[in-house]
Amino acid sequence: MTTATIDWLPMVFIGLMGLSFLIYAILDGYDLGVGVLLPLDNPQQRDTMIYSIGPFWDANETWLVMAIGLLLIAFPKAHSIIFQALYLPTAVMLAGLILRGVSFDFRTKAPSTDKHKWDYAFKFGSLLATLSQGYMLGRYITAFDDSWLTIGFSILSAVCVTAGYCFIGAAWLVMKTEGELQRKAAKWAKITNILMAIGIITVCITNLLIDQQIMDKWLGGIQVLMLVPITLLFGFTFITVHIYLTKVPMENDIGCWYPFLAAIMLFMLCFCGLAYSFYPYVVPFKVTIFEAASARESLWIIFVGAAVVLPMIAAYTIFSYKVFWGKTTKLNY
Repeated sequence: MTTATIDWLPMVFIGLMGLSFLIYAILDGYDLGVGVLLPLDNPQQRDTMIYSIGPFWDANETWLVMAIGLLLIAFPKAHSIIFQALYLPTAVMLAGLILRGVSFDFRTKAPSTDKHKWDYAFKFGSLLATLSQGYMLGRYITAFDDSWLTIGFSILSAVCVTAGYCFIGAAWLVMKTEGELQRKAAKWAKITNILMAIGIITVCITNLLIDQQIMDKWLGGIQVLMLVPITLLFGFTFITVHIYLTKVPMENDIGCWYPFLAAIMLFMLCFCGLAYSFYPYVVPFKVTIFEAASARESLWIIFVGAAVVLPMIAAYTIFSYKVFWGKTTKLNY
């Protein structure tokens, strides 16, 4: 095998795994956010919010299964290190996701006097999942350090990631709903937009201070010029979204898709920034993707399977969104 052949396979798999995590964060992020935002005092609005994610939420989690599966089979050494460090928050996340699934099914089958209990359980399960995912991200960024300072940062990360999910969830509702719920969603989006901006700034600063390697990547040479267009794009997106949300609903609901598109853009920028900061490490500052990768023969077999499975998942995801495009209507089972 040539050096090029040896090197490109781990890079392909880290790219596929990263793409799966990004798609999961966007797709399951908005339905987790909708779950967290469920109002406790308005059953009709809760129903509409559940209807808006009903055809999608379960399939959205497929991307998390894909990402974790790729980590396990393509980078088994990294999988062992990461989940050994994140065992407890992973268990909490799974408990939240299970509670969401049970609650969603039972709320459609439970007597009307009990449905609100399952709505509250769905909200609580969503909150558990978002907080645990944010906490895990904070622990990962700080290389699983156990100091009180990094634990505090991880808790802050949990809150800010939850705010980010609530923002994209509120943006989804602005796009999918009308009337009073749409106006309420715009207010939620304005608040969480600010909280998410604070979180992103905090993570960026912390990211630079964690390790000299990351500082050098961003500020050590001509690459510092990248910060100018990135910062301008962040600022433009946050400001224009905030201005738009103050005017919701617009005449003929024009531009109702913009907050959701902006949320996707912000998620992508954050993800690309983290990927650039930590590459080539799959476990920050400990194990590179080349050290953690499976045998090349195994990677080839996995590559063939991924080349078949990933397009199929993407195809049915696109098809489901095309079928249920437009404003939310009542779900019939």
